[in-house]
Amino acid sequence: MKSVSTSGDAARPVGVAVSRPSVAGHLQAWLPKLVLAPSVVISLCFVYGFMLWTFILSLTDSRMLPNYDFVGFAQYARLMNNERWWVAATNLGVFGALFVGLCLVLGAGLAILLDQRIRREGVLRTLYLYPMALSFIVTGVVWKWLLNPGLGIQSMVRGWGFESFTFDWLVDPNMAVYTLVIAAVWQASGFVMALFLAGLRGIDDSILKAAQLDGASLPRVYWRVVMPCLRPVVFSAVMILSHIAIKSFDLVVALTGGGPGYSSDLPATFMYAHAFTRAQIGMGSASAILMLGGVLAILVPYLYSELRSRRHG
Repeated sequence: MKSVSTSGDAARPVGVAVSRPSVAGHLQAWLPKLVLAPSVVISLCFVYGFMLWTFILSLTDSRMLPNYDFVGFAQYARLMNNERWWVAATNLGVFGALFVGLCLVLGAGLAILLDQRIRREGVLRTLYLYPMALSFIVTGVVWKWLLNPGLGIQSMVRGWGFESFTFDWLVDPNMAVYTLVIAAVWQASGFVMALFLAGLRGIDDSILKAAQLDGASLPRVYWRVVMPCLRPVVFSAVMILSHIAIKSFDLVVALTGGGPGYSSDLPATFMYAHAFTRAQIGMGSASAILMLGGVLAILVPYLYSELRSRRHG
């Protein structure tokens, strides 16, 4: 086969046409980018742009309206000296630890129960998952009725003849934060159950049968064999629940309103109160940035773990 060469072109066989990209090929290559471009631009402007703007406001002396009189990290110093902020941060520690811990225990227990192939499993699974379909506003309002001393559980039990029964956590400044734990655990434990149940159903039955043939009891099988296999599920559940705990706002507003006083405040309600009702946008922005730091402290290890597992998987 003869070949010809032209100046600047490599030799190529005679009669072989050079394929040129068509307009349709260009359009097909660019179409996904064109479709994704609006959402990318919107995310950059209205998510990351507002994050950056919030950080800038946290460095200013903004009050009722934003201004750009920069004061450095003075707002963060004021925040560290604010008693209400430390109450909110302490409440977040208590609420987050109990919320995550109880959801993990109840979710794992319910998943193990359903994994025994009991009758009416579908009905029970639906009942456990149903609270997750509700918003935290609805959950907060319902539990506010139930925990109201004059209308709810206390009134009902006293109506049965137990006049000395007291359950007034909702109006007790020292116990109000625990009512948030009750309502949040009731709503989220079904979701954790679904995560654990999916993980349990993904474990090879031969591993469990081999452990039982070796004489291991069922509780020991779950503790020594099953739970180590579910470590990725546990890690994911902890990340998701911690994220929910840090951002909790609507549940607090609907259930306690941050009260009595500000005894059940969380950082999200603190940020809202100072930024939008107390004309202290600078301090509210500083608290929002600290919340963002807490969320990133949770998400970054999670993303690193996911990427590392995919790289080595």
